[in-house]
Amino acid sequence: MDEQLHETYDEVLARNPGETEFHQAVLEVLDSLGPVVAKHPEYTDRAIIRRMCEPERQIIFRVPWVDDDGNVEINRGFRVEFNSALGPFKGGLRFHPSVYLGIVKFLGFEQIFKNSLTGLPIGGGKGGSDFDPKGRSDAEIMRFCQAFMTELYRHIGEYTDVPAGDIGVGGRELGYLFGQYKRITNRYESGVLTGKGLSWGGSQVRTEATGYGTVFFTEEILRARGESLDGRTVVVSGSGNVAIYAIEKVHELGGKVIACSDSSGYIVDEKGIDLELLKQVKLERRGRITDYVETRGASAQMGTRGSVWDVKCDIALPCATQNELNGSDAKTLASNGCSVVSEGANMPCTPDAIRTLADAGITFAPGKAANAGGVATSALEMQQNASRDSWTFQHTEERLAEIMSHIHQRCLETADEYGSPGNYVAGANISGFIQVADAMLAQGVI
Repeated sequence: MDEQLHETYDEVLARNPGETEFHQAVLEVLDSLGPVVAKHPEYTDRAIIRRMCEPERQIIFRVPWVDDDGNVEINRGFRVEFNSALGPFKGGLRFHPSVYLGIVKFLGFEQIFKNSLTGLPIGGGKGGSDFDPKGRSDAEIMRFCQAFMTELYRHIGEYTDVPAGDIGVGGRELGYLFGQYKRITNRYESGVLTGKGLSWGGSQVRTEATGYGTVFFTEEILRARGESLDGRTVVVSGSGNVAIYAIEKVHELGGKVIACSDSSGYIVDEKGIDLELLKQVKLERRGRITDYVETRGASAQMGTRGSVWDVKCDIALPCATQNELNGSDAKTLASNGCSVVSEGANMPCTPDAIRTLADAGITFAPGKAANAGGVATSALEMQQNASRDSWTFQHTEERLAEIMSHIHQRCLETADEYGSPGNYVAGANISGFIQVADAMLAQGVI
């Protein structure tokens, strides 16, 4: 790593002790920027990189609420507004017991570059809480969301900071959050949240966008080398929103997803995952992956050893959570003949996994490029809200496909320009960084 970049990284470690996921996200970007600072010394002269590693604002707040038994519960809420050089802060809210400041900062930092790559005018941010919606009643989730928004509302707005959903925050939670925002502010400000229901300001394709976008990006990778998804076997980790719609788009494009997972284990279905059954189990019943096997019959079985990455495949799409695919998993994928790994989740591959994939000659697409379809469609939702308009599913999906194709092209062209041909990590990091850095230079020391 360049000496100045190494000093910046050491400063990040010192200023943010214990936040290992944030350290990992920063290191992964800084590792790519050596050729950039050599060509553009103004980025270090004006402390652009150091400023980019420091959030503009970090908000931590108490969230007290009452459960169904009348007990007072206390959670912690977060919103990290990382960088607004390109537009209002934009990024999801995650409700999960693992959430702490380091997780939110890693997600927000990634969001800066992901949002930049879309080419749309949105900055980077992220938020959430250590609240666990699993096993809670609708009434409890409503009361928590109302308590959470009672503090958050003062920090957000359609021209300030626009949250969306993430793990643990879907249409139900966004509805409760928006209702409380409207109640407190006395404004129907549709553009303040994205991922809304279609009947109250949401966008077609937003639900499907992250999963669809990941597959569109994967198809672009294959197309660039004269191949396609048709006839390919695919393994997807997770079985939530991103995974389900990645499976749907793989099937539409002629591939076959034969395995997916959740926290209880993984399933293998050699006939191909029955998407309608999976939607019933996970989206309608909020059940476990084991319920799929019990209903599906003989063609499906629970995995008996290791992880979902032990299942032989041509293409792997990690769509669950951060650091779920390690170096050992990457070696297994390589030995089983996998040729492409494309991240649907945020930073699901460990640094060791990424190095192992590169050494094995497996094409790797980082999440900040491959899963940018979700936030891109959120920006399209903001555009529709601003113009009081509503687009068709077909038109919105076409826009999404165009954006993912554009991101793919930017990554390849930038990687070539900076001496790393075919390296999607370098291409995504450098391309996303330069656009934000130039905007920060233009706006002065702020």
